[in-house]
Amino acid sequence: MPPLTQRAFPSGALAALVLVFVMSAALAGCAGTPSALADIRYDLGPNTTPSSSGSLPAIKVLDVTAPSTLDSDRLIYRLSYADAQRTAAYANSHWTMPPAQLLTQRLRSVLTSRGAVLTGADGVRAPVLRVDLDEFEQVFDGQSQSHAAVTARATLIQAGKVIGQHTFIARAPASSADAAGGAAALAAASDDLVAQIDAWLGMQTLVAAQ
Repeated sequence: MPPLTQRAFPSGALAALVLVFVMSAALAGCAGTPSALADIRYDLGPNTTPSSSGSLPAIKVLDVTAPSTLDSDRLIYRLSYADAQRTAAYANSHWTMPPAQLLTQRLRSVLTSRGAVLTGADGVRAPVLRVDLDEFEQVFDGQSQSHAAVTARATLIQAGKVIGQHTFIARAPASSADAAGGAAALAAASDDLVAQIDAWLGMQTLVAAQ
């Protein structure tokens, strides 16, 4: 191919070509800057939790609660191989909403397939499910190996009495040692946790309110 000289191109065409190259380089540079990556948002993705068999009476599913450390949209990770007591958060990657809200949505969506799901604001008498989120983070076991860790305590209340309580633990390996891998693993672990709670509810003795 001949060199790009004014003999090969008229002056106007050459100037236009140079402008295109400059703009392309500028756009490529911007795409890799932190400012261009500062608003990457993750959610739990499509619901892949299998529906349990059987039905449940109407149940009130309260908003999932979480400690202040999890009450934000930060995507938290822990370098357990370096300092197991220290956590940090990705600077340019966040959740679309706090993890407790994401879990509330997923839990209600799954339980809806088994019966009527109400909120705490509904005046209907029904068993109450309360879930307290204790852990929701990406844990690095090594520089290139990590997994998702989700832990929550579920309490079932009926007629003002606790009829069941259990702590659920879910783990899922991350396919990559970055925010994308962590978010995908946490989504998988969340679905596992919700499936465990769903199965546990099916083993409880729930009486429909009269």
